[in-house]
Amino acid sequence: MRRLLDQVYLLSGGIAAVSILAICLLVTAQVGLNVLARLGGPALSYTIPSYADFAGYFLATASFMALAHTLRHGSHIRVNLVLTRLPARGQWVAELVALALGFAASAYAVWFATSLMLESLHYGDMSTGIVAIPIWIPQCAMVVGLGLLALAFIDTLIESVRAKRPVLVDDVSE
Repeated sequence: MRRLLDQVYLLSGGIAAVSILAICLLVTAQVGLNVLARLGGPALSYTIPSYADFAGYFLATASFMALAHTLRHGSHIRVNLVLTRLPARGQWVAELVALALGFAASAYAVWFATSLMLESLHYGDMSTGIVAIPIWIPQCAMVVGLGLLALAFIDTLIESVRAKRPVLVDDVSE
């Protein structure tokens, strides 16, 4: 099970990376088209329809899909100034409380985002750009990313309880 979860987290991080790459390619292509229009005049003036909308969708996908991967690698911002002052048991208890609260918040976010996505699907909400996209499609990445974050929180909580110590290690403090 550990290997499967780690592969899921790695896949979500990979999807985030590909989304960032897609943003770079999309914006670079549009900049190239803008340069072509400046050099060649109006006859060579082209644009990628709704490129800003698509870049935004890719950014949202990258942001949400990276959450679980980032958590499992201990890369989220943490208050180590306080944690390092606590004894080992206090650090572990603080970690458990933080993971439980993180799970609760992310589970609520999953519920809310799913409700929002289903509402968009029900009403047939479409984007307002040149290329109309059903809004529920980019919202799916938000729901999946938040779901994976909730899974990562509960996974890390269980792992920390079993280990009887914090399992998220900050690379900077070592």
